[in-house]
Amino acid sequence: MAQREMPPWYVERNIGIQKFVDDPSLSDEEIATIVQWVDGGTIRGNPADMPPPRQFSTADLWQLGEPDLLIHLPEPVIVPAEAPDWWLTVETEPVDLSEDRYIRAVESRPSLPGAEKVVHHAVTSMIFPDDERGFLNEYAVGKNADIFPEGTGRLIKAGTKIRYSLHVHAIGEETPADVVVALKFYPKGYTPEHVIFAAHAADSYDTIDIPAGDDNARVDGYYFLKEPAQVVSFQPHLHNRGKRQCVEAIYPSGLVETLSCAKHNFAWMLNYTYAEEVQPLLPAGTNLHLISWYDNSENNRYNPDPRNWIGFGNRSMDEMAHTWMNIFYLSEEEFEQRVEARRAKHGTH
Repeated sequence: MAQREMPPWYVERNIGIQKFVDDPSLSDEEIATIVQWVDGGTIRGNPADMPPPRQFSTADLWQLGEPDLLIHLPEPVIVPAEAPDWWLTVETEPVDLSEDRYIRAVESRPSLPGAEKVVHHAVTSMIFPDDERGFLNEYAVGKNADIFPEGTGRLIKAGTKIRYSLHVHAIGEETPADVVVALKFYPKGYTPEHVIFAAHAADSYDTIDIPAGDDNARVDGYYFLKEPAQVVSFQPHLHNRGKRQCVEAIYPSGLVETLSCAKHNFAWMLNYTYAEEVQPLLPAGTNLHLISWYDNSENNRYNPDPRNWIGFGNRSMDEMAHTWMNIFYLSEEEFEQRVEARRAKHGTH
């Protein structure tokens, strides 16, 4: 707790944006109080002053609230006890929708006992009846829900099929796995002002070069915004040697501003959703610069083998460097209006 491993929330508190939706982290004062109590011998206070026991939610509770639609794999994937990493694509039958709807929130997670141990990731996309495609959601270990700001959403059409891109790995015992996608809709007939998309941003496929034993290797990537945009969230994606990731905005003027930095923990691929009043408003021509650091030394307890050079790869023992960012584009006029409104209220953009 003192090292901020629990509760899991790894955004650095001394740089970048600090207001987020559903931030479970403890304040410095709260941590100091608990540490002082532990260092003092965890002395019990007066039982009469004890608050009622806290009621924790069950593991099957959806973070987005009660779903309007649940989507399952057609049948469980059986992961053998011993096998190499396995990538497979699975397509569902058309979802149970009689009309087009806009998605307000989406959340994916493994189901069936033990499935969370074998599913590395699950990326879902939509295949519309006219055969056009659209991104739906991404699950990685520890991922939370994607809840979109009011007035933004993602369209799913009646008759849509869902395509799963799965990466699973063996754990020493045969394990059946399902991945469930939960959708929360806007009311029927509602059309949001903006369509939100998930940018698979700043990939570094060919530049990941991590020497054996290096405890602070760096990789850089870029994502160009061709239109004015509002950034809703930031979700680092690295593997076991991942250490830290920062994203900064390089404005057309040349000004550079750090948006967020986060320590990386492969067991918690968290999506950090900015509070709406501080979601970055970025002009057309902004370059998002992603900086990732890796610890390939023996001091990294998650490192499978510090003796090996590491580059890009899809296996958990390989590495990646990108971020998922929920973004929606704005017209030039609306962008200027939003910047002026925020400047008038907060003196910033």
